[in-house]
Amino acid sequence: MTIDDLTRLDSTRIFVNGAWVAPSGGEALPVEDPSTGRIIGRIGRGGLADVDAAVEAAAAALEGEWGRLTATERGRILMRMSALVTARAEDLAMIETLDVGKPLNQSRRDSVALARYLEFYAGAADKLTGTTIPYQEGFTAYTLREPHGVCGIIIPWNYPMQILGRAVAAALAAGNAVVLKPAEDASLSSLVFASIAAEAGLPAGALNVVTGLGAEVGAALAGHRGVQHLSFTGSVATGMRIQEAAARNVVPVTLELGGKSPHIVFDDADLDLAMPVLVGACMQNAGQTCSAASRVLVQRGVYEEVRRRMAEIYRGLVVGPACDSHDLGPIVSRRQRQSVQGFIDLGRRELTLAAEGTLHPEAPPEGHYVLPTLFSEVPPDHALAREEIFGPVQVLMAFEDEAEALRLANGTDYGLVAGVWTRDGARQLRMARKLHSGQVFINNYGAGGGVELPFGGVGRSGHGREKGFEALYGFTRVKTVTVHHG
Repeated sequence: MTIDDLTRLDSTRIFVNGAWVAPSGGEALPVEDPSTGRIIGRIGRGGLADVDAAVEAAAAALEGEWGRLTATERGRILMRMSALVTARAEDLAMIETLDVGKPLNQSRRDSVALARYLEFYAGAADKLTGTTIPYQEGFTAYTLREPHGVCGIIIPWNYPMQILGRAVAAALAAGNAVVLKPAEDASLSSLVFASIAAEAGLPAGALNVVTGLGAEVGAALAGHRGVQHLSFTGSVATGMRIQEAAARNVVPVTLELGGKSPHIVFDDADLDLAMPVLVGACMQNAGQTCSAASRVLVQRGVYEEVRRRMAEIYRGLVVGPACDSHDLGPIVSRRQRQSVQGFIDLGRRELTLAAEGTLHPEAPPEGHYVLPTLFSEVPPDHALAREEIFGPVQVLMAFEDEAEALRLANGTDYGLVAGVWTRDGARQLRMARKLHSGQVFINNYGAGGGVELPFGGVGRSGHGREKGFEALYGFTRVKTVTVHHG
């Protein structure tokens, strides 16, 4: 699929009750290619009336065909959706690359991940069971897991296909109906996915996609009285507003927010194994990853070696047009690029610049490019060591012993992911227990995405869990039944 193909797509309509309809206001928003700064299409600008229609359609689906399907039948539909995603993986990847500036090789992995989420939850749909509870003589007590009902799902622009997959597939597998609001900077793959869902036989209303601005569509969905559960992935500030809106309707919320995740490298670490992971865990998707390992904490004995080897890797990194699959693509938007560049400029004024990458000579000057940048000797109270940058910026910090490593690692408001590099088995277990983090990876980081691995944070990184069976638990509520039979 080329840019010209994309501009011919009618992406100005929203998907409600199984049909493509014009937004109530009749307006559209531009779609920009971050690699070139060129406008390549438009999406519909939905509003409150569109959210009302989508929520009404979702509620009707639960009372109609979708709500009557068995868990096994839901799983079969999800499996057909997975097969269709696989068949169209290359087109989905190209759309994602043009829409958000992700290198094409990374977008290809994301389309594979979307198919895998659908496959995983297809198989899990009829494995979600209640329990029997030992109780008093003459009683039988058991629990049922039931869907919440209408779920509002708001996803960000950094991993549209992956986050769509892990949230929407789990919600549908559990029997909910969904109103999806994709980010205004990354809506195209969600719109294509809606077509795939309809082709796979998903009943009308089970999935609705309303594009538009967060302050309009997102706010309307978060505060809607017809929504029984909300799932949001994005910034801390927006997550707080989502939770406040949901609280007024006493609606449960799953929040996956920001991170300032550490790599902790001890003197006995296998540096040959660690080095590419230390850099890659932050540079993937140009650092626009909530779980990016943007802090590298290194024990004094190997600090200089780690700094030297990381700097060498950085100098070899190339930033360029996303379709060419360079090491890094552009930042998603001009606004986000300015934010990231502001942190880099601050670091250049106040910190030690250890290394930076290079810009490909054929990168269009209108593209939103930022050089990958490594700073060393960074104080723990500095903004670059505490604030989420959401760009290709990494800081090096030294520590003396295990206790100081823990203080530094736990010394931010976030707690999403942590990586520990050591051969000492006892230390591995101690660190895993004492780190304030939703995930801890020992001598690895990310484990290849891990569809099966529960994911979520503590502190300002949010609450609730996505991925794995834990996501299914979050998309259901427990009902207790007791029968007195004498």
